[in-house]
Parts: sequence; structure tokens; C-alpha cells
Amino acid sequence: MHKIRKILPCLILTAVLRADAQTIGGDAVFNFLNQSNSPQLSALGGVNISNLSNDITLSFNNPAMLRKEMHSQMAAVFNIFYADIKNIHGMIGYHHQKLNTNFSFGVNYFAYGSTTQTDASGNTLGQFHPNDYVVQLSASRQYLERWFYGATLKFISSNYGQFSSNGIALDFGLNYYDSSALLQIGFVAKNMGFQLKKYSGTAEDMPFDLQFGITKRLAKAPLQFSFEAHHLHQFDIRYNDTTFNNDVYGDPGNSQGYFFDKLFRHFVWAVQAYIGEKVELSLGYNFLRRAELQIENAPNGLTGFSFGAGVLLNRMQIRYTRSLYQNNTAYNQFGLNLQMNRYFGSNKAKQ
Repeated sequence: MHKIRKILPCLILTAVLRADAQTIGGDAVFNFLNQSNSPQLSALGGVNISNLSNDITLSFNNPAMLRKEMHSQMAAVFNIFYADIKNIHGMIGYHHQKLNTNFSFGVNYFAYGSTTQTDASGNTLGQFHPNDYVVQLSASRQYLERWFYGATLKFISSNYGQFSSNGIALDFGLNYYDSSALLQIGFVAKNMGFQLKKYSGTAEDMPFDLQFGITKRLAKAPLQFSFEAHHLHQFDIRYNDTTFNNDVYGDPGNSQGYFFDKLFRHFVWAVQAYIGEKVELSLGYNFLRRAELQIENAPNGLTGFSFGAGVLLNRMQIRYTRSLYQNNTAYNQFGLNLQMNRYFGSNKAKQ
């Protein structure tokens, strides 16, 4: 526990020191980093750092969830959004026996189609292809029987025609896993970094996030529950539109509903059901997403909910998710995980 006692205060202190310099609600650079990178994460509500699953894509957001059992596991995810926006995500894991360390390499790429470029007078100058991407390297290790810790180094890039920016960031994560109790607890400080190249010479804040999560699987029922909290460093995470907020919530000093709305925007809930050992069904609810995307005086249906299904085979995992952002507005994700060492006959990591 000595190492854990050293690491945890450092993570919390670093997060608190960075909190005053970070913003949310569209005011930070590289906000695409908050977009869910995989079907299972989307099905769980878009935020989850504690789920009990042999899915390497979940370690993209908490490196402490990277395990030696994920050695040679390769993941490929394909997402199709509206307006010809495409997202491709890939990862691969590796366990080094001599170092007793788990590694992963991952890329998350967004392509926003083709856009006409014009000058200030409206003259067409041609076409450009805006895109965002992050390339990251993660490492994790186990401490004693139940503790795991990890870190991720990221290179981030955004390119919008003549405007571009890039930067570096770090994630630090902790994970407690009790196999006898079927309980996992996660903690992560995300996107602590800075811009290397700025859009216009002025530095912008990174999309920092401090998250905590608990996942519990029932011993006598095929169910698993997750409770996640995000942006723990900042209580009020509503979009800063004072006029709208006052009209909807009234006097912030006297409204109890106003307080609970701010509180619950930090929470994401999820449940998973297992049909035998091969089929996984997921349901997630993101309170912040529903609160921000609801339309006044209009039906909002299942806005904020997400649904997913997975087929877990010996050599592969196949997953599909549908996430609802507004009534009749959703996007679909498809992912495939392959356990490469089971295809090529090698079950051991290279030394």
C-alpha cells in the first residue's frame, strides 16, 4: 500500500491544481477527447472507468484498466455520424513479462468530410478536409493483489484548413479490483496537458476531467451495475448561459431543484445483463447529455439513453451500440475485438 499512498495524493493534488485552469461546456480546446471511443463505453452512457470487462477499449479512458490478459488483443471501431462525419478507433495491447508491465497503443480519428474554403469576400479558394485525432501510449502495472495503476501519454491534433493546433496530455488512473466480491473501483485524472501549437497564438484550456466510478456484479444474478461521476473538480458544469439558466431554474440561491440539477449532471448510470456466457446487453443513462440536449415544450423521448449488445466469443468480441442524443436523433457504433494470439497460436508475451 506504500506506493498507492504516494500515488493517490499526487493525483488528487495535480488534479486540484489544474482545475482552476481548465474549463468545460465547449470552452476548452480538443473537446473531441470527450467523445466515446467504443461501443461498450457508449452503451454504458459514455463515461465509465470501472467496468468489469475484458475489453481493451475501456482502458483508453483509464489506463489502470489495462490487464495482462489483454495481451495481443486488437480492437477496431467504426462510427458513422450525421453530415458525413466519420470516426475510426483502433487499439492493441501488449504484456511484457520481464518488465511485468502492460502496454497499449491507440488512435482515435475523426474526419468531418469536405468543406468549402472561402476568403473574407466569399470567394471560393477550394476544399479542405477538417479532422481531429489523438495518438496515445498507455502503461499499467499491478500492485499487491487488488491494486492497479497506469498512465497514458497523448499527442493530440486538430486541423481545420489554415487553422491547426496540437498538444500533449497525460492521464493517470487507479483501479481497485476485488474478484471475490465482483467489485471494481476506478479513479482517473484525464487530459492534464497543454497546447504545443496554438490556433491564434493564445493558449486555450484543456478538457480536464476528474472521474470516479464503481462497478458491482451480482454473484447470484446475471447483472452488473455501474455508477460513474465525472468533473468532480467543478460542481457547476452547466453551459454558462446566465439568461437561459435563470429563466429555466430561477434564482440560483433559492432553488432546490437548481442544486440537484447541478449535482446530478455529474452522474452516469449503467446496467448490464448477461445471457449465458456469450451475450451481453447494456443500458446507460447520461444525465448531463439529456439535460443539455432536451428541447423545451417538446417530447424528448429517450434522449440521454444508450443501448448496446455484445457477442463474446473465444477469439473475438462483437459489439453494437445505439446512443440517443435527441428525439429521433441517434448514432450507431460497431466494434470488433480480436484476440490475436489465439489466431496465431502464441499465448505468451515476448520477453
